[in-house]
Amino acid sequence: MKYVEDAFASNWIAPLGPNVNRFEEELAACLGVKGAAVLSSGTAALHLALLLEEVGAGDRVFCSALTFAATANPILYEGAEAVFIDAEPETWNMSPAALKRALEDAEIEGMLPKAVIVVNLYGQSADMDPILELCDTYGVPVIEDAAESLGATYKGKMSGSFGKYGILSFNGNKIITTSGGGALVSDDLEALKRARYLATQARQPARHYEHTEVGYNYRMSNILAGIGRGQLEVLEERVRARRAVFERYRAELGDVEGFEFMPEADYGQSTRWLTALTIDPELCGISRDQVIDALEAENIEARPVWKPMQLQPLYQGCKFYDRGTYDKGTFHLSYGSSVSEQLFNLGLCLPSGSNLAEEEQERVIECIKKLL
Repeated sequence: MKYVEDAFASNWIAPLGPNVNRFEEELAACLGVKGAAVLSSGTAALHLALLLEEVGAGDRVFCSALTFAATANPILYEGAEAVFIDAEPETWNMSPAALKRALEDAEIEGMLPKAVIVVNLYGQSADMDPILELCDTYGVPVIEDAAESLGATYKGKMSGSFGKYGILSFNGNKIITTSGGGALVSDDLEALKRARYLATQARQPARHYEHTEVGYNYRMSNILAGIGRGQLEVLEERVRARRAVFERYRAELGDVEGFEFMPEADYGQSTRWLTALTIDPELCGISRDQVIDALEAENIEARPVWKPMQLQPLYQGCKFYDRGTYDKGTFHLSYGSSVSEQLFNLGLCLPSGSNLAEEEQERVIECIKKLL
């Protein structure tokens, strides 16, 4: 409220202003990068990252398959071709093995991607070292979609700080929020300067309104940046709260045969933005959808994990590279032909809010135990 009241008191209501400048500085310091541009959404940040890499019609962009459509849609904004890369069971994130095959094929075809969009799913960083090594070998920039992973770490560094560009989201469902908003972060300050220019309708520095190229209305307002500054101060507290929610679920349900909670990779800390698990009906006698129905009957919302992009009607016919092999026991081909498809068919996201009271969480747990 302090930062919002400051905005009203100083009459900085309209877009831009002191809160915007300070929020950008504070975000950059939090992630350990040189700069940030705060924007209207994470999707806007992704779009600008593609524009900065001059992605256009006829180009290819590789993208994590297991994600929300907002990750991939900016590829279509620019008329480019999306190629989707499967997940790996160890992290649920992009499989370096599948990415390697895709890059090898693309080089043979003479059609290397203009960028690779790597998603850090459900609060956990992808295994960035092998992904970055592969992309460096082929000279392809990495765009790190950290919309779900702000506050997570990978080998001691903050999620979102590894790619040429990092993408953040402050939508209402994220670990911190500005009600709606996002950010583009990078060590390339000149690229961020151009991103801000494009995000303010590409207005030229003339006395009159002069435009020489297409711009966008993508900047964050001073009011929302004030909300973001206050939220950023409690990021660590929110991470602790989400992880506590996850641990309570795992303590109560982790021993159920057929229940497998999303693993945490040993290379860093997940925020556990959402508590996600898979439910194998052959082992526990109930299906994921039965759990959702039972919770819904008690006015409790739960959802499947993201439907992979290669299964979306919008992306029908796009190339897809699966991981190729599957762990016995946890993943069964009868549940899907790829890791991402299997995770979608078995995966469940439980109520996971930072302000979820223990007694509310107990309602969820008891409902599932009753069904079992």
